[in-house]
Amino acid sequence: MSKIRGRDTKPEIALRRALRGLGLGYRVGMRPLPDVRRTGDVVFPAPKVVVMVDGCFWHGCPEHYRPSTQRAAFWGQKVEQNINRDLDTNRILESRGWLVIRVWEHEEPIEAARKIALHVLERRQQLKISKRDGL
Repeated sequence: MSKIRGRDTKPEIALRRALRGLGLGYRVGMRPLPDVRRTGDVVFPAPKVVVMVDGCFWHGCPEHYRPSTQRAAFWGQKVEQNINRDLDTNRILESRGWLVIRVWEHEEPIEAARKIALHVLERRQQLKISKRDGL
């Protein structure tokens, strides 16, 4: 497992390239909440949007996940723990005002980037309105 990349995977790089192509700036590998040990793959700090790029095997993709035939109990438990941690991460971040967007590794990067861009731009617009109105 030490050879498995924690960041800068091919799906992450493809998504970041697509986001840059749409003119979006972001942070990589950042903790959205400094006091919580969870790191976002792509983070937009001001509009509070965090993107997690999830691998189909590691995070139990409903479309592509197939249980391992080798050490099935170990891997089944590992994937279940990952799913539970993902849900807990979503809950923590959302309770503190963050929008969590999860992208599966099999999703088309440009489609995912467009979806993310819509959310980021919408939240940026809301921030402008809030600041203008003194809220």
